[in-house]
Amino acid sequence: MIKPYYKSEDRAFTLLHGDCFELLKQFKFHFDMIFADPPYFLSNGGISVQAGKIVSVNKGEWDEGGTAESIEAFNREWIALCREKLKDNGTIWVSGTYHNIFSVAKNLTEQGFKILNVVTWAKTNPPPNISCRYFTHSTEFIIWARKCPKKPHYFNYELMKHLNDDKQMTDVWRLPAIAQWEKSCGKHPTQKPLSLLVRIILASTTLNGWVLDPFSGSATTGIAANLVGRRFLGIEKEKEFAVMSKLRKQEIEDYDTLVSYRQRIKDLKNMCELEATNIACEDYLCDDLPF
Repeated sequence: MIKPYYKSEDRAFTLLHGDCFELLKQFKFHFDMIFADPPYFLSNGGISVQAGKIVSVNKGEWDEGGTAESIEAFNREWIALCREKLKDNGTIWVSGTYHNIFSVAKNLTEQGFKILNVVTWAKTNPPPNISCRYFTHSTEFIIWARKCPKKPHYFNYELMKHLNDDKQMTDVWRLPAIAQWEKSCGKHPTQKPLSLLVRIILASTTLNGWVLDPFSGSATTGIAANLVGRRFLGIEKEKEFAVMSKLRKQEIEDYDTLVSYRQRIKDLKNMCELEATNIACEDYLCDDLPF
């Protein structure tokens, strides 16, 4: 039986430490939504700018580029494993750049997913292009797809419209990269902003829904899920980031911190009535992970 690295007292946040390729095969459970931020294979010795300083773009061995064939095989395998863990009416969101997103889209389609949207995340504060040889990279792409082409998926259309000044929300989202307050427990090199994950989770899940992240990193997905009353299972291979994830969950167990986070995230602040604002630990539904 799998032993979680960390499981919160409210049972809404569970973290496994290990390789998702191995761990996903060891349990049976079906999730309402999956968010995956797989390696972009960008660690090639390049440089960028952060806080006015030139820094390396290398993230770690896990992000080093391989051959086109090895990247294709990598995406094929993790997508297949995740598909088995998704409910028939569930959806998956996968983030990426041009380095990996075309391979991801190809494999999703080949494995029977129906692509619903390709959201363009237009960063309002991208790092500058210091080479001055091409346009500044300021976007990432997020594929949204459902498991079964003919099985209806959940979409909170009215809420998304409400958050967009009562106009239909488009597939271009102008949101900032992570803020300084999101780094209070440390920073993951590819950390996504809470504003992005909150919108994704609110759009495609209902209260108490289960969210899986197979490449959990610093557990932004889990923090966002808990902020809006959803439950989370994350899998993280690197011990450093598993520790960081636990600290982040413990941080929002303080009520004042929880309220502060919700006030700082635009979509939550603009909602007239937030689902799950006052949910207590015992209010979570009884269905639970098998470990």
